Amino acid sequence: MVTEDLLYTKEHEWVKQEGDVLVMGITDHAQQMLGDITFVELPEPDNAVKQGDQIAVVESSKAASDVFSPVSGKITEVNQTLEDSPEFVNESCYDQGWICKLSLSNPEELTGLMDGPQYEAFLRDEQ
Repeated sequence: MVTEDLLYTKEHEWVKQEGDVLVMGITDHAQQMLGDITFVELPEPDNAVKQGDQIAVVESSKAASDVFSPVSGKITEVNQTLEDSPEFVNESCYDQGWICKLSLSNPEELTGLMDGPQYEAFLRDEQ
């Protein structure tokens, strides 16, 4: 499932802009490929990150996968709910399963992300 109001990375992260803050997580495609999520290692709040930095880890019954920052900025909030309920990433990756929120330091980086139709085309080409 691809959502129109989100932007996507080639590493299967999504971002949603909410004012000056970006909410991010992993895509429906990523969570399906991982299988049942058993643990999420959340990033540290207040950390400054650069686009492409590894900021979290999602573990499943199949594998562990790094999560990369889609943009440069500062982590303003993490989804503490995932510590006790990592299954939210499977059940609701675009809503309850978000990983963190970032303040955006370089708005130009958003132009390098894919919109919904571009991400769908990327997924077709990847297969």
